Amino acid sequence: MKKPLWEPSEGRKRNTNMARFLHFVNKRYRKSFTSYGQLYHWSINKIPEFWAAMWEFGGIKASRTYDRVASNLRDMLDCKWFEGARLNFAENLLRYRDNRTAIVFQGENQGPVRVTYAELYNTVARLAASLRQAGVEKGDRVAGFMPNMPETVIAMLASTSIGAIWSSCSPDFGFGGVMDRFGQIEPKVLFTADGYFYNGKKHDSLERVARVKEEIATITKVVVVPYTEEKPDLRAIPGAVYYQDFLSTQSTQEIQFEQLPFDHPVYIMYSSGTTGAPKSIVHGAGGTLIQHLKELILHSDLKRDDTIFYFTTCGWMMWNWLVSSLAVGATIVLFDGSPFYPDAGTLFKLAQDEKITVFGTSAKYLTAVEKEGLRPGEEYDLSSLKAILSTGSPLSVESFEYVYRDIKQDLCLSSISGGTDIISCFALGNPMGPVYAGELQCRGLGMKVEAYDEKGNPVYNQKGELVCTSPFPSMPVGFWNDPDGKKYRSAYFETYPGVWHHGDFIEITETGGVIIYGRSDATLNPGGVRIGTAEIYRQVEVLPEVKDSIVVGQDWDNDVRVILFVKLAEGIELTGELIEKIRTTIRENTTPRHVPAKIIQVADIPYTISGKKVELAVKKVIHNEPVQNRDALANPEALDLYKDIPDLKT
Repeated sequence: MKKPLWEPSEGRKRNTNMARFLHFVNKRYRKSFTSYGQLYHWSINKIPEFWAAMWEFGGIKASRTYDRVASNLRDMLDCKWFEGARLNFAENLLRYRDNRTAIVFQGENQGPVRVTYAELYNTVARLAASLRQAGVEKGDRVAGFMPNMPETVIAMLASTSIGAIWSSCSPDFGFGGVMDRFGQIEPKVLFTADGYFYNGKKHDSLERVARVKEEIATITKVVVVPYTEEKPDLRAIPGAVYYQDFLSTQSTQEIQFEQLPFDHPVYIMYSSGTTGAPKSIVHGAGGTLIQHLKELILHSDLKRDDTIFYFTTCGWMMWNWLVSSLAVGATIVLFDGSPFYPDAGTLFKLAQDEKITVFGTSAKYLTAVEKEGLRPGEEYDLSSLKAILSTGSPLSVESFEYVYRDIKQDLCLSSISGGTDIISCFALGNPMGPVYAGELQCRGLGMKVEAYDEKGNPVYNQKGELVCTSPFPSMPVGFWNDPDGKKYRSAYFETYPGVWHHGDFIEITETGGVIIYGRSDATLNPGGVRIGTAEIYRQVEVLPEVKDSIVVGQDWDNDVRVILFVKLAEGIELTGELIEKIRTTIRENTTPRHVPAKIIQVADIPYTISGKKVELAVKKVIHNEPVQNRDALANPEALDLYKDIPDLKT
C-alpha cells in the first residue's frame, strides 16, 4: 500500500465540514457512514437524496422551494434539476451584510483594498439600480473585460441580481480573442478598466475596447473603471462613462433580486477554441451555486472564518469558483498582475500578510517557484495556511513533495480537476483523507466518474478516458446559439453515447484517488491554461508568408510548451525577423500564453482524408509514440518530417 505524504489528525478530521455533513446524512437518512468512501458511493447511488441534503446543508436561499430534486435521471441530456424552485444567484452570494471583510484586492501597483460585506451589498445595490436604468433586463448579457478587481465582482453580482447573464474574459486578450467571445453573445453593457499592470508594465485596454464597441452594435453602454490612470480619456468610445459616474447616487437601497428558475442562465463561459471559434457554454444559476457550495464547503473545508485566494484571471472558471466563496461568508483575496513581480515570493507574501487559509494556484506556478529556489516555509509566516489547491494541469510527484518539504508540512494539498465545461470539478480534495503524491484525493460527491477503455468499459488501476455516467446539476444548460443542442451533444456525448466524455486521460487508483495524465484531445495546456489550436491558426495563417501550419503541445520540464510548425510560401525562409513577426501577431490578437515556445519550418502538414489537421498524430511523433490509423491520412508520409527534430531537444 502507498504511504501518504500527509494525513489529518483525528481532531482535524472531526472539525471538518465533511465530518459534519457525514453526521448530517447519517441522522437524516438513518445511515452509519464512517468514511468518505461510503459517503461517496451513497452520493452516486442515491443522487436525489444527496443533492437534497446538499441543498439544505448549504443553506440555499430560495423564495420557493423545489417540487422534486431531479427528473429523468436516466437521460443525461434531458435531466431536469430542482424544478419549481425560484432563487437568485447573487442573493445567495450576498446573504451576509455585516462588517466582516468580504474582498481584499492586491494589484501590482495598488492595494490592499478592502471591502466589507455591508459595503459590498450597498455598492451592488447602487450598480444594479444603474443597470436597470440603463435598460438591462433578465436574460440580457453583460460582459466584463476586466482585471481581477473588486469592481469585476460587483458588476457580476449587480448583473445577476437582475437576471442578466455575466460573461468575462481577461484583459490580456487581443481584439480577435475578445470578438471571438463577446461577438457571439452580443452584450448590452460592457465593463472594462482603462488598462492593467503586468510585470511592472502598464497596458492599455481602451484602444481594443473602442474597436469592440464599434464592431458589436448591441453594446449601448461602456462602463470604465479608472485603474492605470486617474482620469483616462474616453472620447474615442461612444457611450463610455466612468464607473463612479455610472453608479447610482442613492446610497441606501435594497436590491431587487429577480426570483428565477433553477436553470436560469447565470454565466457564459468559453471553450478553448480547438476546432473553430470558442464554444459559448451557458451555465445555470442553481447548478453552479449548489455545485460550488459542495466543493467549497465540503471538499475545500471553507468556513466563515477562512480567507481564500486563487491565482486566476477573470477569464478562467476558477474566478467564478472563487467568487462563490462569498456565499459561505469567507474573505476572498483577489490578485491582479504577475505572480513573479517584483519577485517570486509575491504570492506567499500575500498569504502571510492576509493570513490566507486556503491558497489556490496552478501546478505550473508551484514548479516555477521551486525552480527559483524559493522556500516559502522558511521565508514567510504561513501559520494560517491549512490548504493548498492546485489545478490547470496535473501536479507532479516532485511538486507534491516540494509543497510538504518547503512550504508547510501540516496542510491538505488538494490537486483538483474539472473544467470550464462544468464550471466545477470532477475530482478534488477530501479534508478528512490522506494525500498521496501525484494523486487527486477523491472523485467529487455526486459525480459518478469512471475511467473508460476504448470499448466503453470502466477500468481501475489503468489509464482510461474520464467519463461521468450520471447527470449532475452543473452540466451546461446548453451552448449559446445552439437551439437544437447539436453542438452541445457533439462536444460531450458522441464518443460514448449518453455518457459525458470529458477528454482527460485518467486512472482511478486503489486508494480511491485519481491520477490525471493530461488532455486526451488536441487542446494545448501551457502553464495550466487551456489553449485551442484554432485560436493560433486564425492568427498565423493570415500572414502572407505562411502557407499552412500545425500546432501541438510538447511535454517539457513538468509542463507543456507550445510548438508551432509552419509551411511557408514558395521561396520564403524562416528568418529571425519572420519568427518575431509571427510571435507578435499571435501575442497582439490572443494572449501572451498563446505565443509558441518554438517555431519550426516543415515541408508539409499532415491531414486526414476528410481534410482535418492531425495534431494528435504529430504530437505522438514528437514524443516518439506510435501512430495508429495512418491509413486515415491523405499524406501519411508527412508525419516522417516530424521525427527527431534537433530543435525539440533543447
